[in-house]
Amino acid sequence: MEIPSIMSDLALILISASLTTLLFKWLKQPVILGYIVAGLLVGNQFQLVPTVSDFSGVRVWADIGVVFLLFALGLEFSFKKLLSVGKNALVASFVIIVGMILLGFAVGMSLGWGSTNSIMLGSMICMSSTTIIIKAFDDLDIRGKKFTRLVFGILIFEDLLAILLMVIISTMSVSKTFEGTGLVIAIIKLGFFLVIWLVLGIFFLPTFLNSAKKMLNNETLLIVALGLCFGMVMFATHVGFSSALGAFVMGSIFAETMEAERIDFIVKPVKDLFGAIFFVSVGMLIDLNILIEYIVPILVISASIVVGQIFFATCGVLLSGQSLRTAIQSGFSLTQVGEFAFIVASLGTSLGLIDKFLYPVIVAVSVITIFITPFMMRLADPAYGFVVDKIPANWLEMIERKRTSTVKEESVWKSLLAQILRIVCIYSVVIIAIIAISVIYINPFITSFVSGVAGKILAASVSVLLMSPFIRALVAKKNHSKEYRYLWALKKTNWIPLVLLTLVRVMLAIGFISFVLYSVFNHVGIILVFSVSALLICLMMFSKLLKMQSIKLERRFISNLNLREHELQRAKEERSTFDSSQLEKSLSIYDLHLADFTVSADAPCCGKSLIELNYRTRFGVHVMSIMRGSRRINIPGGKEIIFPSDKILALGTDEQLQSFKGELEFDDSCRPDAGNMKEVSLEQIEITKGSSLIGVSIRESGIRDSAKCMVVGIERNACAMVNPDVKTEFMAGDIVWIAGEKDKIEELRSKGTAVEK
Repeated sequence: MEIPSIMSDLALILISASLTTLLFKWLKQPVILGYIVAGLLVGNQFQLVPTVSDFSGVRVWADIGVVFLLFALGLEFSFKKLLSVGKNALVASFVIIVGMILLGFAVGMSLGWGSTNSIMLGSMICMSSTTIIIKAFDDLDIRGKKFTRLVFGILIFEDLLAILLMVIISTMSVSKTFEGTGLVIAIIKLGFFLVIWLVLGIFFLPTFLNSAKKMLNNETLLIVALGLCFGMVMFATHVGFSSALGAFVMGSIFAETMEAERIDFIVKPVKDLFGAIFFVSVGMLIDLNILIEYIVPILVISASIVVGQIFFATCGVLLSGQSLRTAIQSGFSLTQVGEFAFIVASLGTSLGLIDKFLYPVIVAVSVITIFITPFMMRLADPAYGFVVDKIPANWLEMIERKRTSTVKEESVWKSLLAQILRIVCIYSVVIIAIIAISVIYINPFITSFVSGVAGKILAASVSVLLMSPFIRALVAKKNHSKEYRYLWALKKTNWIPLVLLTLVRVMLAIGFISFVLYSVFNHVGIILVFSVSALLICLMMFSKLLKMQSIKLERRFISNLNLREHELQRAKEERSTFDSSQLEKSLSIYDLHLADFTVSADAPCCGKSLIELNYRTRFGVHVMSIMRGSRRINIPGGKEIIFPSDKILALGTDEQLQSFKGELEFDDSCRPDAGNMKEVSLEQIEITKGSSLIGVSIRESGIRDSAKCMVVGIERNACAMVNPDVKTEFMAGDIVWIAGEKDKIEELRSKGTAVEK
């Protein structure tokens, strides 16, 4: 029986990947490099080893791998998390992305690669690797430092940019250049797609998962999650987006549900498998001849990435209001090309936007920058010391003063405008989606059954009725908010802009209704349509039923959006008596921040009270909270005991917290030696005539207390007693089963209490 080529190719890929990843694990290098080397070996570069026969089949597996990688990324991505990382990460990532794209374009043009290749090069080098950075942080044991959270926030924005880049690249595939109008339309289309599916997904998906919770074991949940993922992939492809975008969107929707962690756990093995195939396929596209030919550009691009990321990241983080130390540490952490560069390069190659040489070049650059990542992170602190020694004192003082001045409360006007803008964007997208469905599907369906004016009136009424809760929310939301009332009462000069804000939303709502009416009654005058629309808006505003329906829909959405956080908070009783985020914000100018640690079972602090441990004097840290199971002890007293697996929230500087961390980890001095690791064995002995145990009960024999052994059974006259009563007396000829350490049983024998059969 002949094996299909796709199966033999898959076997070859996995065998080679397993060998190379074990090697790279042993060398303490990222496994992604192992996958790329495996792809290089099974490609067509070497004739001494077996090679893949069906590249098109592997390409299909690799495309599935991209889907799983993006779905898993979406599970870790949350738009609420995006908001929580704040403006610091947004400012820093904006500077990095713009700076690196311009730098990549300049390097590409200087190498004579043309504008399209140069733009694509800038797009590929502007994103760092989330996977590599997390692994390096763990390997170097610095994940608890203050700057790492800012780095993670920057990576979130870069991942979001990667999704946008894939849409832009798709628009470039037609004209081979950036076309302004088409690009704007593509971005608007992307925004519409993201908002409508996230709104619908968050509104319906948590409710569905909650209602089907009893039927969702790991198997069924995996099938449901992947089914919805590939369903969204099909839809995204159908409307003109990439399959990767569809997978990312569905992952982001699942990220807001209670099942996010569970889905991530059960999908991870599948993602790792197909992700490995994708990265192996990346290595298969490497051409050694091209690498040799382009060795100088590879080194130039690698050096540009390292220098550019350090410079732009440091400047961006400083502009966001962070300290010089945090800025330099962040810059030295982002000096690698991420795995998204492979996805962008793969898309650009498949669409014919880049020359074939650029793919292996960017892979080689990625390998170099990934390899040096841990070394660059170690250089951050020495670099900071060097800069502090060389920078003029007045410059350093200016930087620190600028940082402290950024800690301000947002103005009421800014808060109100941001809320209204968010409301207008979200509800407008929902209304436009309803209009599109009505015009394309609902109205023709109704008019096909009900002809004439009656059919048109019915079609228009159904469309307006579907839109009405969202139209009312678009116009009325935030008109009675505390910000609106405060600004209205503050001074009369605020009245005109506040009224204008409401009028703009009213005009927008009238425009939506007018469009629907005019699409149905296309021969009616615009003035009449406008008047009827204004009248309908007034009726909507005074309708109590519509108001209640609008509030009900909004509460349902917000409840689903916050369900995960509320459930986790209730399960773990995470309510705190102090606002940790506000505390960190206030103390950030002193480089103090909060970090949480888990107490190891063998840590030297276990079983001791806080007053005995005296952390404040020894390390300079403050224990703010202890999480123990479902309990949370805020501001614990000195008599509080530390137990294994406790989670401790501590306040201090990076150096203080790093020293404190060692106190909570495994103490190697407590490691038991081989002599103390004694095993328990089960042995059979016979009570012979003359034994001192004859006539003595199990309890009186002292076998358990003195010899630390246990009688688990007695065979007497061909009858067996399992777990005999402690009052049972031994008799001559008994076969006794004893469990215990070998030396203890030998001790019993040495005393002559029993003779081995």
